[in-house]
Amino acid sequence: MKVAVVGATGQLGRAVVERLGPRAVWSGGRDALDVRDAEAIRTMLGKVGPHAVVNAAAYNDVDGSETHPDEAFSANAVGPAHLARACREAGALLVHVSSDYVFDGAKQAPYDEDDPALPLSVYGVSKLAGEQLVVASGTPFLLVRTSGVLGAGGSRVKGGSFVERILARARAGEPLRVVNDQVFAPTYAPDLAAALVRLLERGARGLFHVTNSGSCTWHELAVASVDLAGLQVAVQPISSDELRRPACRPAYSVLSNARYGALGLPPLRPWRDALRELVAG
Repeated sequence: MKVAVVGATGQLGRAVVERLGPRAVWSGGRDALDVRDAEAIRTMLGKVGPHAVVNAAAYNDVDGSETHPDEAFSANAVGPAHLARACREAGALLVHVSSDYVFDGAKQAPYDEDDPALPLSVYGVSKLAGEQLVVASGTPFLLVRTSGVLGAGGSRVKGGSFVERILARARAGEPLRVVNDQVFAPTYAPDLAAALVRLLERGARGLFHVTNSGSCTWHELAVASVDLAGLQVAVQPISSDELRRPACRPAYSVLSNARYGALGLPPLRPWRDALRELVAG
């Protein structure tokens, strides 16, 4: 199988390329291919001729999306639509990655793929729009929603992944105040990449939820990170209201992995085990 990986300079894209090995016949970040450029996408697909395209490109600044909705929608909705159209024309499968933030968090139980999506933020709306445009395109697709992706070398816009930022501030002696009222499932980029490749190899189509096992709050994740790093630092729990972020987040966005498991695929390991590997470097 020949696979092209778009958004390959991000933490998930890099992990997908590494997992695919020689099957990744093309990979690049925004400098190599801007998903907002429909003609550039067609040109790449025409030259490479992949059987599948993995889209790991996204605008992941949740708060920034509130003030820059054009950037969010161009990357998270228009870009996937261009990719889907080009994949349909080229006869390629599109593997598109979406987010738990398409849900409002009111369910208070793990969300399955058939639950109604009701995003609370511009970012969530842009991700849902991307999903809908991919589905409506008529191209064969594999759509995977995930949650709280962690990995080395996170988003430059955010200053690194959540864990990287927490550990950097802890080592600098800065106070740590982290929300304790948003529950989700942290997902390690290499584990998610392995799951995406397994789904590809299995010939899966349609919508799947994939995360590491277990759940926690951002505060619990921060405490576990500093503990695993051997740092004696206090992490103060605060509410989302106290933090006063521009974008509203779901209070509960844990995703059920039952459909993924029904294919006979192994569950992703517990998030604490993955975090231990990430912190150890």
